[in-house]
Amino acid sequence: MQFGVDEAGKGPVLGSMFAAAVLADPAALPDGLADSKRLAPATREALAATLRDDPDVRIGVAEIPPAVIDAPETDMNTLTVRVQAEAAQVVVSDGDEGLLDAGDTNERRFGARVTERIPADVSVVAEHKADDTYPIVAAASVVAKVERDAHVAHLAETFDADLGSGYPSDETTMAFLTDYVADHGDLPTCARRSWKTSQRVLAAAEQSGLDQF
Repeated sequence: MQFGVDEAGKGPVLGSMFAAAVLADPAALPDGLADSKRLAPATREALAATLRDDPDVRIGVAEIPPAVIDAPETDMNTLTVRVQAEAAQVVVSDGDEGLLDAGDTNERRFGARVTERIPADVSVVAEHKADDTYPIVAAASVVAKVERDAHVAHLAETFDADLGSGYPSDETTMAFLTDYVADHGDLPTCARRSWKTSQRVLAAAEQSGLDQF
């Protein structure tokens, strides 16, 4: 059987990174699958629901929270390997063949590192932009993105605020982060403290406090 794996939320300053693995016969996958970034939220949610409702499709999801992302002993390449492997091992068995969206500049190295972490005897190929090439990886991309979106929505409820997408390029995200630090003197628990964006917001708030004296 074939499986595909992809992650979502590698670059945000807020929230967790997720990965999804989808195991299925590619011929049985629903139409319309593509890189999740190119699909409207409603389309992603509908496709993810279709995949989850199909008894012949197996789905695994893994999460890496901000506290783990911030740990000094690791790095994002290693965490991307880890989260993809953790998602894959939920669904795979000996003999399955996998396609991964490569999270490293070296595709072969990334595939080998993920394979080493999967306890089953599987064969894996990792490629850049695999979610644009293979429907099985696009399916994983969609599920991972929907999981990430649900996570951000939950954070918004928890903080009773609009967090935007959680990416540094999002003005709503930056407004939330700046306002939160101004009000509380520290970053919210959902922030990735090790990100330069977080450090800049903290530094700006500290300087603003000094300027008032």
